[in-house]
Amino acid sequence: MKYYIIAGEASGDLHGSNLMKYLKEFDKEASFRYWGGDKMKSQGGKLIKHVNELSYMGFWEVLVNLHKIFKSIRLCKNDILKWNPDAVILIDYPGFNLRIAEFVKRNNIKVIYYISPQIWAWKQSRIKKIKRYVDKMLVILPFEKTFYEKFDFEVEFTGHPLIDVIENEKKQFSTTENFLSKNHLPSKPVIAVLPGSRKQEISKMLQIMLQVVTFFPEYQFLIAGISSYQPAFYEQFTKKSNVAIVYDQTYQLLQSASVAIVASGTATLETALFKTPQVVCYKAGNISYQIARKLVKVKYISLVNLVMDEVIVKELIQKNFNPERLKKEINKLLNDSEYRNNIIKGYDDLKIKLGGTGASKNASRIIYNYLIEK
Repeated sequence: MKYYIIAGEASGDLHGSNLMKYLKEFDKEASFRYWGGDKMKSQGGKLIKHVNELSYMGFWEVLVNLHKIFKSIRLCKNDILKWNPDAVILIDYPGFNLRIAEFVKRNNIKVIYYISPQIWAWKQSRIKKIKRYVDKMLVILPFEKTFYEKFDFEVEFTGHPLIDVIENEKKQFSTTENFLSKNHLPSKPVIAVLPGSRKQEISKMLQIMLQVVTFFPEYQFLIAGISSYQPAFYEQFTKKSNVAIVYDQTYQLLQSASVAIVASGTATLETALFKTPQVVCYKAGNISYQIARKLVKVKYISLVNLVMDEVIVKELIQKNFNPERLKKEINKLLNDSEYRNNIIKGYDDLKIKLGGTGASKNASRIIYNYLIEK
C-alpha cells in the first residue's frame, strides 16, 4: 500500500520513522512519501519537505510566515492528489494537518491521525473537525481515550512511543563516569537543568533555575543544551554561575543525574521514564499567563501528573517559580528518601499506565489492519 505521512516537528519525525519501520514489517509492499526529517528519510521513501522548513514557534513567527505556510499547504494537497495514496497519516501538528485532513477526506482518501493534537488542554472546538474529517484516531495518552468518548468519537490507545525510544537509547549509554569524562566534566554528582527547547521559554526559565546553584556546592549543575542554538545564547545566562552546557545529550544527562529541574513539556515525561526525581517549572509573561489560565482546561501542567491524575511531581508555576521555592524543593528531592521513593513509585505506575513497550509496532499493526479491512 501507499502511505503519505505528514510530520511537522522533530518529535513527529522520530515517531514517524518508527511507524514506517514497523509498517514495512506488516506490509511488504509498503511505499512512502512524507513530510518529515532525517529519521524518516533513513527508512526510505520520498521526502517532500523537511521539518526544518515547517517548524514555526509563537504567534508572531506564524503570522509573518503565513505566505510560506499556505504555499506549503497547496504543495502538500497537490502532491497527495498526484500520488493518490491509500491513506494519509497525520502526526500531531494540528494547525497544518487538520487543513490537510479536510482536503483529503473530501477526495475520498482515508485519513488516519497518529498522536492526537492536545485538544483536551485547549481548542476543544477542534473536535468537530476531527470527527468530520478523521477516519481513524490513534492516541498515546490513556486519558485521551476517555476524553474522546465524551464527544462520542471512538479512538484507539496505542501506548506511548517514548518508552521504546528511551529503552533503545539506554542500550547505547556509557557509564556516568564515561559521560562526564567525555564532556570534560569533574566527577561530581549531577543536577540536570532542562530549560525547554524554545528561545523565549529558555530565556524566562534558565535565569531563575541557575539562581540556586550556589546553594548546592557539592553538586554540578549541567544544562541540557540544543546545538541548533549558538553557545553564546546559553552563555549569557551561565557567565556568573559557571555552569556547564551539555549539547544534544539530554537522555544521557537524565540517566546520570540525581535530580532534574525541568521546564513543563514532554521533557517531564522523559525525565519520569528515566526515574529521575524532578521539579517541574513554568513561567510566562503575565498577560500570556492570564490568557492561558482562561483557555487551558487541565488541572496540571506536567504530563506526569496529567496522566496519573494526581500530584506525583511538584509543579512551580508563575510566581511560585522562584529561587527560594526551587531551593526548598531540590533540598527535599535530594535529602528526603521517603519523598524520592514515592516519586519513583509514581513513575513505575506511570509507565504501566502508558502501556509499556511496543507502542510504535502496535500503532503500525492497527493502521495496517484497518486499511486491509476497509
